[in-house]
Amino acid sequence: MSVVASIRSQLAPINREGFPFVGAFALASLILFWIWTPLGWIGAVLTVWCAYFFRDPERVTPMRDGLVVAPADGLVSKIINAVPPIELGLGDRPLPRVSIFMSVFNCHVNRSPVSGRIDKIVYRKGAFVSADLDKASEDNERNSFVITSGNVRIGVIQIAGLVARRIVCFTRPGTSVAAGERIGMIRFGSRVDVYLPEGTRPLVAEGQTAIAGETVVAELRPGGARELTFRVG
Repeated sequence: MSVVASIRSQLAPINREGFPFVGAFALASLILFWIWTPLGWIGAVLTVWCAYFFRDPERVTPMRDGLVVAPADGLVSKIINAVPPIELGLGDRPLPRVSIFMSVFNCHVNRSPVSGRIDKIVYRKGAFVSADLDKASEDNERNSFVITSGNVRIGVIQIAGLVARRIVCFTRPGTSVAAGERIGMIRFGSRVDVYLPEGTRPLVAEGQTAIAGETVVAELRPGGARELTFRVG
């Protein structure tokens, strides 16, 4: 592989949501170069970081029936049983919840954890406390999905964080999605919660690093050898 091909293989395209930000950073850098060269270089570094933040890499998603993949890049910050937010309509019994915290250095494009149909999307305004706190699940601004996969329903919640000020949704109710398909993003540090059906055992551990669309979070139908295929996207 040539040096150019090697470099290209390490680069990811920028999600369209990032174009205005990258452009603004680049313009500011040009102005700073005109004012004072050292300031311009600082602006250039921040422009590169902004482009890196809005990266949108391709992912290879395992497609076996029953697999639940991570909806976000980041640290598995908490695995507990918790009552899902009322707007999900998933009942008032505690369900297994996997929380993934995204720092400002993680890719912030969120992906569907399962293949199925998006039955519900509910946006709620709220506070902006640190996303790694447990109360962020109830208090913070959030966007919630209910995805029906076979005969089960999965809850996915985008939660804004201390710095995040915009939750973006890429889809709408009634849409069919594949596991690993892009469904939204959150700008600048945040968290995603996944509520699994009662009795499901998560296959990740607290402190583990998750990769959206690739890391298997849980299996809804364990047991037996089944064919495993992959989707690139």
